[in-house]
Amino acid sequence: MNMDRDELMTLILDHYESPRNSGEIENADAFHEGGNPGCGDIIKMYLKINDKNIVEDVKFEGEGCILSQAGASMMTENVMGKTIEKIEKMGPEAITDIIGTDLALTRPKCATLGLMTIKIAIKQWNRKKLLES
Repeated sequence: MNMDRDELMTLILDHYESPRNSGEIENADAFHEGGNPGCGDIIKMYLKINDKNIVEDVKFEGEGCILSQAGASMMTENVMGKTIEKIEKMGPEAITDIIGTDLALTRPKCATLGLMTIKIAIKQWNRKKLLES
C-alpha cells in the first residue's frame, strides 16, 4: 500500500477504534492467546477452518496498544478466505506491507502480534489434527 503518513495514521486509528472481526468464535477450530508481557498487549485469535483448509471465519479479542490491536484487526482481514498453507508462509511483510516498514520496525512485536498469534493457533491446530489421525 502506498499511503502518506496521515492516511496511514487514519487507517490504524480506524482499525483500533472500529476493529474488524472483533469477538469470539464458539467452538473455534483453532485458538491461541498471545501477548507481549512487557507492554501488556494481549491477543486471542479464533479461527474456523473448513475441510479444504481455508479460513472461513476469524475473530479476535484483545487489549493493548493501538498498533497491536489495529494490526490484529488488519490481519484478520488479511487471512480471511486464505488457505492454511498460504498463512503459514506469511512473514512479517504481511503487516509491514500494510502499515509500512518504518512504523513496523519501531515496534515489531506489537506490529506482528496478530500474525504470530494466528500462526501459532494454526500450528497447534495442525498438531491436533496429526494426533487425531
